[in-house]
Order: sequence, then structure tokens, then C-alpha cells
Amino acid sequence: MPLDPSLRRELVDVVGPAHLIDDDRRASYEIDWTGRFRGATPAVVRPGGTDEVAAVLDVCRRHGVAVVPQGGNTGLVGGSVPLAGEVVLSLRRLDAVGEVDREAAQLTAGAGASVESVQQAAARAGLRYAVDFGARGSATVGGSVATDAGGINVLRWGGTRAQLLGVEAVLGTGDVVSRLQGLVKDNTGYDLAGVLCGSEGTLGVVTAARLRLVAAHEHTVTALVAFADVPAAVRAVATWRSSLDTLDAAEIVLDPGVRLVAGVLGCGLPFDRPAPVYVLVEASGHDDPTDDLAVAVGAVVGVLGVAVASDAAGRSRLWRYREEHTSSINTVGVPHKYDVTLPIAALAGFMADVPAVVRAAAPSATTWLFGHVGDGNIHVNVTGVAVDDPALDEVLDEAVYRFVVACGGCISAEHGIGTAKARWLSLDRSAGDLAAMRALKSAFDPAGILNPAVLLGQ
Repeated sequence: MPLDPSLRRELVDVVGPAHLIDDDRRASYEIDWTGRFRGATPAVVRPGGTDEVAAVLDVCRRHGVAVVPQGGNTGLVGGSVPLAGEVVLSLRRLDAVGEVDREAAQLTAGAGASVESVQQAAARAGLRYAVDFGARGSATVGGSVATDAGGINVLRWGGTRAQLLGVEAVLGTGDVVSRLQGLVKDNTGYDLAGVLCGSEGTLGVVTAARLRLVAAHEHTVTALVAFADVPAAVRAVATWRSSLDTLDAAEIVLDPGVRLVAGVLGCGLPFDRPAPVYVLVEASGHDDPTDDLAVAVGAVVGVLGVAVASDAAGRSRLWRYREEHTSSINTVGVPHKYDVTLPIAALAGFMADVPAVVRAAAPSATTWLFGHVGDGNIHVNVTGVAVDDPALDEVLDEAVYRFVVACGGCISAEHGIGTAKARWLSLDRSAGDLAAMRALKSAFDPAGILNPAVLLGQ
């Protein structure tokens, strides 16, 4: 599906011939990280700045051509893949990370900068960027803003929206909005950064973001705590949340997943005697939090074992039992991924019952559960089910999402809606919610060229 020659000429005029890709190099832009979502694009356009992004969108709008913005392409819900033949607008060249403003504890980063590069810049200045997740090395600032990415530190610091002090973005109209001063207090009208954050590229293309940094603590301690069951683990984390001001993260993994990780990595199990449930808990502070964490762990009921590390190597060994879940599950097969949030009170019941819900829809399925127990976000991964059977996809999706909503939860916590969940958004949002979203879409992108299949769908 070649580009219209006149469209191609105009795009080349904007970005230069080296940055319009319409040959075999398109392939890596047409498939997502999981391998589940694969599309086709007539061209990948790689603008080098906000002005070029605006010019590209102007060209595409005049030609009636839809665009999919793409950063690191680490999304998990088909939100950055050209599934309907859209032009891919790659933001990877916008990768500058500005100098850290130490007095304000802020920095400005381009949409194509990796989350890890922001973390490294903050660390060099003696500060910390609190958003963190396994794909930090490839996920980009623009993508994390577009999806309001969460990660392991939401418990203490909040998700991307909580770190976002301003954005520069090009709306679907071609208008550029820019608010990068980093003003902590600014109530001059609508919070456009907040509206764009989580909009999945459907309202505008974020080209830069002003980000809040936090204190880098001198001391960090990590513990892997074993429990007999999920209810005991959930109760323990609730206790630690109220008693530990230094608590950064609380992650839950189950015995089958830990065994899988150990087998894939060729490492031993964390304890001589396996446990059904593990919580990886991390605390940090200017003073060493080890004693406080030990007291907190000792005060809860149902602990079967504890492994503690305060050095970088030891902490990394403990973290691998959590962080390697995603890649280890991928060795079993391409997974169906469900990123959901439950009320804390419903979390244990959901984790107990959702495997049966999955099996009722797909008897051959295996369910893997892990996630951010401190904020109620559980990742439900399903293997043993064909990924090229749309009818089975629909049955499985409906079963899981209806069960989530019946438990009082929502169908997306940090991955977004993308195309994978667009059909099910009405389970989670009222007619009034959806009407308001469509009104925003119409105002910000009246021609409907920005990620038209994502979130609200066609």
C-alpha cells in the first residue's frame, strides 16, 4: 500500500528523505512487543521537533490520512501499532533530556527520551524520577504520558500524571500547546496536560514533558516475604502502608510464576521451602529503614519466611522474581494480557476466582497472576490459548472484564485501552463519561486523524 505520491513529496519536504521510511525497515514499527498485535503502514515518518510534528499532522490532515503516534512501541494493548493502515508518526528522534533544575527538582524531556534516560539524568543530579517499570530502557516519556504509565512506585509517588507539571503537544487541529515552565501552582483554566495524559494519542501528540523529580534516598532495603495465602499478604501490605512512611513498593507474585522465573533464569527458588504467595516490599529513606521494615514485617500474622537485601546486587536478585515474570511468561507462549485494578477489599477474592473464570471461557488456559498489590493493580496473563482466534478472544475478554467490573474494579490500570479494550470500555464507563470523551475528541481532533481506532474506537 504505497503512499500517494503527492502525500509522500509533502512529507519528505517536512522531515527529509532520510526520515520517511517506506521500505522493508517499516517492519519493526508494525508489530508490538508481545507479537500479538501486527499491522501494516505505508510509511513511518520521523520528525525531529515540535514544528515538524505540527507540519506532518497538517499534511496528513489535508490528505485525510490517519496517524498512529509511536514511541518505544512497548505498549501491550495495540495502541501504537498501525492496525488499520495508518501512517506511523515515530517520536524517537525527540529524545533530548534537558538539564536538571535542582532548585525546583524538575527537568524537561522530549517525547522520545527513554524513561531510563530521565532516571539517569535525575540520579546524576542527586535526585530521582519516581516512575519506574520493567520496560524503562525502551519505553519513552511520550508513551508514558500518553498512557499515564504507573509501575512499581505508584504506592508512594503516584503514576505519571502525578509527576507531570506540563507538556508541549500538537493537537489534531495542528495547534501547539506548550506549558513547560514547571509551575507547581497554576490554575489558569483547564489542565490540558492532565487531559492529554492518558489520552493515548487520540487528542494530541505529546512532544515534550516537564517532569517532577523527588529525593534520592541514601538507603534502600528490599525484602521478599512469603505467605500461606493471598488474604494474609493483602492484610500485611495494608498494615505496612499505614505504618511505614518509607514504603516505596509492594509487589505480589505466586508460586507458579516464581517457579517459572527460576526455571527460565536457571536460578534457585528464593526459599528452601516454597510458599504459595510472595510479596516483594521495598522501602527507602535518608535514614536506614531496615530496622523499621523488620519490625513491620515481624508485626504481621502469617509470614512463612523473609529474605532481606540492602546492597544493589542482593536487591536485584530479589527483584528478578518479580521483574522477570513478563519475559518468562512469554517463553510459554504469546499471552493474553489483562491489566486491571480492584478495590483492595476485593483483591484476594478476585485472585482466587479469576483462574476459574478464565478456564470456563478457555478450558486449555493457564492463568498467571502478579502485580502491584499495594495499589490493587493485578496483571492477569493467560497462556495456552490461540492468539489468532478472534471469536475466542472475544469470549475470553468478555469473561475477564465482566468479572473485573462485577468485583468493583476497572479494566485498565496502567496499560491503557488501546484497540484491545476499546470494545469493552462501556463496561467501565457510563454513557455520560463516553459522551464527554467523544466531545473532547471532536474538539481536539475534529478531523479524526489521531489514533482513530484507539480508546473510543471508530
